[in-house]
Amino acid sequence: MIESVNPTTEEVLATFDELTPEDIEGAIATAHQAWGDWSRTPVGERGQLMRRVAKFLREHKLRFARLITLEMGKPIVEAEAEIEKCALTCDFYADNAERFLSEERVQTNAALSYVAFEPLGVVLAIMPWNFPFWQVFRFAAPALMAGNTALLKHASNVPQCSLAIEEVFREGGLPEGTFRSLLVRGEAVERIIKHPHVKAVSLTGSSATGAQVAGMSGSALKKTVLELGGSDPFIVLADADLYASAAVAVRSRFQNAGQSCIAAKRFIVARDVAEEFEQLFAEEVSKLKVGDPLDRDTGIGPMARSDLRDALDEQVRKSVQQGAKVLAGGERMEGRGYFYAPTVLTNVSAQMPVLAEETFGPVAAVIRVKDAEEAVEVANNTPFGLGANLWTRDIEAARNLARRIEAGSVFINGMVASDPRLPFGGVKQSGYGRELSEFGIREFVNVQTVWIGPAQGAHPPTPQAE
Repeated sequence: MIESVNPTTEEVLATFDELTPEDIEGAIATAHQAWGDWSRTPVGERGQLMRRVAKFLREHKLRFARLITLEMGKPIVEAEAEIEKCALTCDFYADNAERFLSEERVQTNAALSYVAFEPLGVVLAIMPWNFPFWQVFRFAAPALMAGNTALLKHASNVPQCSLAIEEVFREGGLPEGTFRSLLVRGEAVERIIKHPHVKAVSLTGSSATGAQVAGMSGSALKKTVLELGGSDPFIVLADADLYASAAVAVRSRFQNAGQSCIAAKRFIVARDVAEEFEQLFAEEVSKLKVGDPLDRDTGIGPMARSDLRDALDEQVRKSVQQGAKVLAGGERMEGRGYFYAPTVLTNVSAQMPVLAEETFGPVAAVIRVKDAEEAVEVANNTPFGLGANLWTRDIEAARNLARRIEAGSVFINGMVASDPRLPFGGVKQSGYGRELSEFGIREFVNVQTVWIGPAQGAHPPTPQAE
């Protein structure tokens, strides 16, 4: 059985039977059959259906947001914003997919030569629980608009969200089999990846899981896009606006109870302003209301699972034992629900768990550095490279520093966030490939060269071996 558990009350909300091997085989066959017609559907017609999906999301925003909150503990206001972002992304690809996928002509000695972008087929998405709708839609909207069909293996603790997303695409009018949720556990993934009808895999998850999925996919020569863990730096230089940076730091670290790959996790602050920044930061964190995520005034809900809270608590305790100083929080909260107090630590070193490991919860670590040079050095001293924040009034210097930061995105005087108009992804152990923008829709296509000719009077060169 697959259980849906409310992390606020610890009660079981629903249980579901895991799909049998025969069920899985049938779902893959249906998706493959659906791909034949869907891939030949004009992009404009796909866009009309994607707009219907966006409309359905907005019409049922409160219901879906409440489901997110009940199943993984996200504050209801944040959950509503998540649904709206999904709808926005559907509209974005409905409006732009035809342009992103249009043929690109190339001048050669042919009468006509161009590059076409053709769908691959059935794509498997393996998605996490922390943004249970958004993570799926930022994959699904471009992949479906490109003409692929999709299978979703969602995290096992959000089965109701998984089924609701299938409902959204069905009610939006997409043909049967175009999008299907598979209620299976991780043990079934390898069989699905290696099925001959499955052509590619998209994963958002941990670096360890990414390595496993990449290995399975590589052995079957399947294309992968991996968006993995992060330990994002939040750099505050001496000339930064401290009040603005501290306020954004709170949102960047503690949104979704800190359970985000692109949440700022390491706060790297110039020594000259560190004490003032730490005070401002800790004061703002202490104002966060922890409690029932269905209460619209709540800023921090529970963590999604008890094991995640236990692991975070151990990271904090070990770091404090090694000399870290607690400025706020620093402990699990008593009573029902998987709550952990919003925490700020200072006097940390690179060997402590709160820096050496990814902290996936409401814990921030502040590191003091001498200047911008040391800040960049510390920022890059991590196996991860997803996003980075940089705060300074010197924009030209910031642009130069950004090019030296090893991350898939750098946000200057702002909070790292995904945007359908911009590519999203990481480097190093944060993965490879890109989601969103025109780069995302071209990840799961055959970039096909078409050569027609030669033009009259032109002669192609003698073919050469590779």
